[in-house]
Amino acid sequence: MNFWALSLRSWSVFDDFRPLRDETYPNAIPLGWAFAPISGDGAALHGGRFNPTGRPALYTSLTQQCAWTEAQQGFAFKAQPVTTCAYAVDCDDIEDLCDPDTCKRLGVNATDLSCPWEDIVDRGTIPPSWELAERLMTANVAGIVVPSFAPGATVTMQNVVFWDWSEDRPHQVRVIDDFGRLPRDRSSWS
Repeated sequence: MNFWALSLRSWSVFDDFRPLRDETYPNAIPLGWAFAPISGDGAALHGGRFNPTGRPALYTSLTQQCAWTEAQQGFAFKAQPVTTCAYAVDCDDIEDLCDPDTCKRLGVNATDLSCPWEDIVDRGTIPPSWELAERLMTANVAGIVVPSFAPGATVTMQNVVFWDWSEDRPHQVRVIDDFGRLPRDRSSWS
């Protein structure tokens, strides 16, 4: 499936963005955040591989299987409840860090992507994946396509992490809830 369009701009390494057009990406959200599936606040609360604590990010997957693997983090036979939803995406300024040429152009090291970020944070140090994310966000990158590093993930499982998204273009990411089934506030889970 080839959904990348090539940019004609080439003034700097960050000007060769690839847009995601009319794509749908799944996510498995912890039940407590099902009322705010587009907020990124859950990721901001504790941080994530590609966002420091306090920085919202929206983590999605390219496949439902990957979303499930990410949500369970290696405990597939002791599955925890999640809310599954999908996002309609029409977003510019995405970098594909699964592509070796893109990584080379951006100076991205595979070990920075796969670093044990939680252990590094626990030791009071900033992980390389956060430094990379800050560098890319400063360069107006709206999001990245990255491999899944969840236990049990296959080499074909990939995620899209958004740092800059809204209901509107050029960074449009909308939750699909045509029938209004998602809860409207946290009271559904109290």
